[in-house]
Amino acid sequence: MTQELSSLMDGELEADEARRAIRGCCGSEALKDTWQAYHLIGDAMRGESPCRGAATRRIMEALEREPTVLAPRLRLGASAGRIAFAAAASVATVAVVGWIGMQDRAPADGPALARSDAPAAQPVAVANVVPLRNMNDYVVYHRQMPNAEFYRPASHQAVGGR
Repeated sequence: MTQELSSLMDGELEADEARRAIRGCCGSEALKDTWQAYHLIGDAMRGESPCRGAATRRIMEALEREPTVLAPRLRLGASAGRIAFAAAASVATVAVVGWIGMQDRAPADGPALARSDAPAAQPVAVANVVPLRNMNDYVVYHRQMPNAEFYRPASHQAVGGR
């Protein structure tokens, strides 16, 4: 009988056979369930939504009753203004630094030549060096000065025999 139901769904039965299949379907719960299953399969294959159940209907009604929540507007003006101000400040800073740097490099009114108001180099007076006649006096005198051992730090010397 399920083969006849399938043929009925496909429209392949003659009128007499179709009436007999429908009467057979009405008399059996199993054939009614098969008939519904075939309809669901056909709806799914055609891309049609099957009949909604009670749970789906309740969910859709609850969604329709809920208020629509709108997201707050994004404030683009404040952030765009800040970005524009920062860009303008950066450009102004670069312009000021460039202006100051270019003032030092401004060309003179005339051609730049190596010119100085200072007089030319003067000869340096040479000191008269008197050689030491007796180098021994020099050495003796410096030997009388205290040597490096005399200038040791106090922490290295024993104080009072300690």
